[in-house]
Amino acid sequence: MASFPSIFVSHGAPDLLLTASPALEFFQQLGAQLGQPKAILVISAHWTTPLPTVSLATQPETIHDFWGFPAPLYELTYPAPGAPELADRVSKQLIEAGMSCELAADRGLDHGAWEPLMAMYPDAKIPVTQLSVQPHLGPAHHVQMGRALAALRQEGVLVLASGAITHNLSKFRGHAFDAQPPTWVTQFDDWLTEIITASELTASSLDRLLEYRRLAPYAVENHPTEEHFLPLFVAIGAGGLKPQGQRLHSSFTYGILSMAAYAFNEAMTIPVVFKTK
Repeated sequence: MASFPSIFVSHGAPDLLLTASPALEFFQQLGAQLGQPKAILVISAHWTTPLPTVSLATQPETIHDFWGFPAPLYELTYPAPGAPELADRVSKQLIEAGMSCELAADRGLDHGAWEPLMAMYPDAKIPVTQLSVQPHLGPAHHVQMGRALAALRQEGVLVLASGAITHNLSKFRGHAFDAQPPTWVTQFDDWLTEIITASELTASSLDRLLEYRRLAPYAVENHPTEEHFLPLFVAIGAGGLKPQGQRLHSSFTYGILSMAAYAFNEAMTIPVVFKTK
């Protein structure tokens, strides 16, 4: 059975699918390069709950959880089957790790889930379920959550964390899609890449990441709130106890959104790195 790295992607603005860009091209290549998983677990920044919650939906609806974008976006659907058996497995794994987990009967796929999946696996035939994040519990909680799910990767499950490396929407309006990123965005992006791609993620480097709001340049400017950054920590945890980090892609949209993507695995399995900057 295929073993997958855990993947973190920056899903960008909702109109990513409507605009030709290096980021969209990356997503379209990524699915083919990873191969077909048995099922997909998406950890999306757009589902926040007090406790970890996983969806039992057998046919998840496509949630258009955005407004003010072009009308064609609201007509897109991603009719992938649900993965209730995987959801049950996720719940048991979290509980066995000493964490809580609740079950949602019919939670659909928000755009943090279906937009990258639509580009990666457009035939929408792979079963998928979604797991929530808990912004009030912080990064360490999400690393623990990822570690509890790491074994799924050896069972043919793709653990796909979807958020944003930079995400300050107060700076979003007024920028062209292909605007150049300002220094406060690139310095944070570069700081993160340097730590993640330096050999394996040691306890020391992980501690630096956990303290990013204090140590990283312009951390609060890039993440006034944490929900879009926390899926990264799930991907790190799911990569194993000593994961190697590999940057798969680098580009920017609207100037202020880094589209960086990373893979995590104790033995990296992706031979090609997509880098476009």
